Formats: sequence, C-alpha cells, structure tokens
Amino acid sequence: MVFPYMRNCLLVIVLAGILAGSVSVKAQSVADIVTPEFFNGILDQADASCEGKNFYSRAAFLEAVNSFPQFGTADDIRREIAAFFAHVTHETGHFCFIEEIDGATRDYCDETNTQYPCNPDKGYYGRGPIQLSWNFNYGPAGQSIGFDGLNSPETVATDPVISFKTALWYWVNSVQPVIGQGFGATIRAINGAIECDGGNPATVQARINYYTEYCNQLGVDPGPNLTC
Repeated sequence: MVFPYMRNCLLVIVLAGILAGSVSVKAQSVADIVTPEFFNGILDQADASCEGKNFYSRAAFLEAVNSFPQFGTADDIRREIAAFFAHVTHETGHFCFIEEIDGATRDYCDETNTQYPCNPDKGYYGRGPIQLSWNFNYGPAGQSIGFDGLNSPETVATDPVISFKTALWYWVNSVQPVIGQGFGATIRAINGAIECDGGNPATVQARINYYTEYCNQLGVDPGPNLTC
C-alpha cells in the first residue's frame, strides 16, 4: 500500500529525476552536435604555425559550456551552435589567432566607464574565440567567470577554458537575446558598428558563408534575415 505521504515523496523523486535527466540530455546535446569531426574540421584549416592550433580544443569548449547551461536554448540548438562557430571561425581565422592582430597598438579603454576603470599598464584588445574587447567587457566578464579582467586581461589568451568562457559570456549576454531575429542580428551584436549598414559587406558575407556552411553540416535551416 502507498500512503498519501509516500505518494508525494515518490512524485518528488520522479520529478527530480526528470529534471536531472533533462539537464544531462541538454549538456550531452551540445557534445553530440559539436563532435570532434565538427570542431576539428574548423581547427584543421588553420596553418600548423598558428598559435591557436595548440590552444583551442573541443575539450576546453565543452568544459566552458558547463558553466553556461543557457547556451543553445534560445533557438534551435543546432542553429545557435552554427551561429556561434561561424563568428568564432571569422574572428580567429579558423582558430588560428588568440589575440587581435596589432591589438596592442590600439586603444580599447573607455575612460568614461568609471565602473570598470582601465589599468594603464594593460591592454583590452581582442582576445579569445569572440575577441573580447574593451574594459567594459573585460571587467564584468572577469567578475562573472572568476578572473581579474581589468588587471589580468591576458588570462583570456593563456587559459583556454577561460578564453572560451569569455566568448560564451559575451554570447549569452549580448548575442543570444537577439538570435531569434536572424543571423544578421548576431553580426550586429558582435561587430555591427564596423560591419553592418554597408560598413564592410565583405566581412558580413564571410560570416554568412560560415554560418550557412555549418547549418548545412548540422542539418538545420539557416532561417531568414541573414545579413545586417
């Protein structure tokens, strides 16, 4: 005989099991889609001399994803993964570059942002899969992920898991909210001020080409509104 209180306990146990199962399925889904073949298919296009060749890895990406369970939940997970890696491919040259070319010569300090003041001895130029830039991104990214983004921004170029975490941090905070508007909106969220509205049609098209290629690989329709 199952008494009422026992029935309630069983219900709680079953629900907990369902919830736990859904989380593990979600985590497994990312790993299933970002297969070694998919990830290495990007990485293998980088020249052997590229510094990113021995820095970026599928294992580091999957470890970073564990800290961002919302990744892949805003749209069809395959389409979101295709969009993410399209931008990563473009920003890093197929995982070739860790740091922005000539980035150290450029000023990415917004002195008007007093919440995240610049360290005058540090540079906030592009680093990592999404090429995180500016003090107002390094500061909150570091606080969220757990490193000193303002005083040790170079960590993004020396720790591959943190590097991927910064890309995912930027993605879920600044890109994922607009992904439902189409791939073009994600371009605008990443580099719209420079590339969109006729700013640089060639780089916009390059991002679109990567995106549609990855959508084809993953068997998902790229959807509308591809350009910006």
